[in-house]
Amino acid sequence: MKIIIVKDPIDGGKQGLKRFQKAKANGAKVFGLATGSTPITTYKEICKSDLDFSDDVSINLDEYVGLSADNPQSYHYYMQEHLFSYKPFKHSYIPDGTNLNTENEIKRYNQIIADNPIDLQLLGLGRNGHIGFNEPGTPFDSKTNRIKLTQSTIDANARFFDNENEVPKEAYSMGIGLIMKAKHILLEAYGKQKAQAVKAMVEGPITTDVPASVLQNHPDVTIILDKLAASLLEKK
Repeated sequence: MKIIIVKDPIDGGKQGLKRFQKAKANGAKVFGLATGSTPITTYKEICKSDLDFSDDVSINLDEYVGLSADNPQSYHYYMQEHLFSYKPFKHSYIPDGTNLNTENEIKRYNQIIADNPIDLQLLGLGRNGHIGFNEPGTPFDSKTNRIKLTQSTIDANARFFDNENEVPKEAYSMGIGLIMKAKHILLEAYGKQKAQAVKAMVEGPITTDVPASVLQNHPDVTIILDKLAASLLEKK
């Protein structure tokens, strides 16, 4: 793991852009993308840059079950607002939250990832150590799955909704086994509330209790942290 400590998320976004630039320079054509508040500064920097993804493919980590693409809280909508309207890709794939045929949607998304091996995978980090929506206890060899979100994840996401009752309780998510197949992984985490998860991910045992700890087994991981998120690490 290569750890980069920055002063704040804005600086982190600039470092994130450098990783995308490096990946493009090395021939990357398929980009795994994340949502939530963490990657926004990286997306802002990408949108201001001269990077061109018009011949590339994007594959998103996850989507809420039950939300249509035009719902402002959906990750389809998020990606259009923060990246795709500025930097369109040749093909952009996101799980279909309206497809309630779980077996069909899982099969479809697994095939998309199999057909488009990911060169660079961007990740955030949940307060409970989840990556994507792979909650604690998710097997490390998991593929795309439909996941019941834990209460801590629902609580963390409630700030994006008018009230907690509107927060979806399930999501489709790329599995940990598929995330680990990406050639390079870039994880970003900011804020004191992520410090314990960061410490467990980097310095704790590799356990499904902390899904992100499996990244210790990946050969090419870059982690961008602000000082607060890195505050509990013994080795900086």
